[in-house]
Amino acid sequence: MTDNSNLTLYTACPDAYGCPVEATLAVIGGKWKGVILYHLMSGTKRFNEFRRLMPDITQRMLTLQLRELEKDGIIHREIFKEVPPKVEYSLTEFGRTLEPIIKLMRDWGEQYNLKK
Repeated sequence: MTDNSNLTLYTACPDAYGCPVEATLAVIGGKWKGVILYHLMSGTKRFNEFRRLMPDITQRMLTLQLRELEKDGIIHREIFKEVPPKVEYSLTEFGRTLEPIIKLMRDWGEQYNLKK
């Protein structure tokens, strides 16, 4: 006989944001957002640093992804008033709450790559 007392019941979600997983993926899903967040975990980055770290991302896509993460309160964009203009990106306090998720994704990816 199986003890089912510790099983979590997963039910269908009534709408896209009624489901916590869908809400999370709406914020960090996609090809690049998780990678951006992973790189920000090690500290503040400038736009061209991201371009060097992720050579396959286009400038337009990087701009779009950074704007969306900023709009969602995950990253902070700081503009320095100097010539030439300097912009730095960092995780917000709220964005730092995603670190355990990103670390688990990194660990899972490492294990997956070993199986290939």
